Amino acid sequence: MNAVIAAVGVMLILSLSRVHVVIALIVGALVGGLTGGLGIDATLKAFNSGLGGGATVALSYALLGAFAVAIAKSGLAHALADKALAMVDRQHATGGGRVKWLLIGLLWVVAIASQNILPIHIAFIPLLVPPLLYVLTKLQLDRRLIACVMTFGLITPYMFLPVGFGNIFLNEILLANVARSGVDISGINVTHAMGIPAMGMVFGLAMAFITYRKRRVYDLAKIEQVEQVAVQYNPLSLMIAGVAIAAAFIVQLLLDSMIIGALVGFLIFSASGIVKWRETDDLFTEGMKMMAMIGFIMIAASGFAEVMKATGEVQTLVESSASWINHSKGVGALLMLLVGLLVTMGIGSSFSTVPILAAIFVPLCVQLGFSPIAIVCIVGTAGALGDAGSPASDSTLGPTSGLNIDGQHHHIWDTVVPTFLHYNLPLLAFGWVAAMVL
Repeated sequence: MNAVIAAVGVMLILSLSRVHVVIALIVGALVGGLTGGLGIDATLKAFNSGLGGGATVALSYALLGAFAVAIAKSGLAHALADKALAMVDRQHATGGGRVKWLLIGLLWVVAIASQNILPIHIAFIPLLVPPLLYVLTKLQLDRRLIACVMTFGLITPYMFLPVGFGNIFLNEILLANVARSGVDISGINVTHAMGIPAMGMVFGLAMAFITYRKRRVYDLAKIEQVEQVAVQYNPLSLMIAGVAIAAAFIVQLLLDSMIIGALVGFLIFSASGIVKWRETDDLFTEGMKMMAMIGFIMIAASGFAEVMKATGEVQTLVESSASWINHSKGVGALLMLLVGLLVTMGIGSSFSTVPILAAIFVPLCVQLGFSPIAIVCIVGTAGALGDAGSPASDSTLGPTSGLNIDGQHHHIWDTVVPTFLHYNLPLLAFGWVAAMVL
């Protein structure tokens, strides 16, 4: 059996069986390495060498957690939550419908903006979502819907709009790798190429609103234990919090570092006195603990991806799929998309998958007679497939980090499975249709 299929299969089976994702990733990496002929020593060496790749993201999450706790201390997010709660109480007779749609719309818009207008990616989630959980719970909103809304905003913009992270994915990675593989991309509108697959994401989001339309009850007491719902605040503390958030985002954009941005924000809180100096250590530790699980998953995922690359069987999987196609464009497009889904779910990053897939897929697409715009669509969709629905993707880990602070949102069953069903399946179908008609 191909090592990639074995590793990803074991990782997914263990994750779905409620084995912790970190354990599932480690066991999956060992199975993949041994299946790929690396042996136990080489597998562990590859896994250990890959761990450093996730350290930056893990540290970023830890500092964002501390920054989020400092914001909670200032009362800014709770001031917003209090206003939302007051609106809920006023609309109690109607079930708070207007507030519900306002909050869903807010999270959707911010998630989209985090990819282009203010490219901070998942940094907004631990800052914005936890304080709103009490309101969302009062409204009995299904958190699986919120996870789908945020994941849509984290993925669709970069695979469709060539701005911010989309410029990196579409122009610097997708078009560049297709051109490097020998296809003339002059005159290709990349937005046109990815338009139909993006409609698959829109379809999936619409279906999520139907699937998770019913009310879901969560324990308010558990939220109160981890998230203070009655924080004292004043205009000065709110103003300082606004300055700290603005400074953190500006520094992150200028230096391209979530670590430094979060650190600057935290230091502003400390210097202002909102966070007392003697409380700094405890508060910092509390924030880091809040994000510890996400960080460890990111680190383990980097080790897993390194083992997959070390086996050399990612390319073998891609090449072997060519022998099953038998000159059929329909079968070829479907198999390439399925391989992309499998590889991205294992690696957890669309940005890392495209260069691997393009080297083999592009010559195969040319041989099958696909047009240049269809080739761009196939490679781009194959890379994006699996970003939603991967246990190791930041597009699923991000929403979980905000929705599970009270332990009532399971990463696999409440984020990974819902996003897989509502986005990967439509994206697979719409991507195949696009490949056949473009």
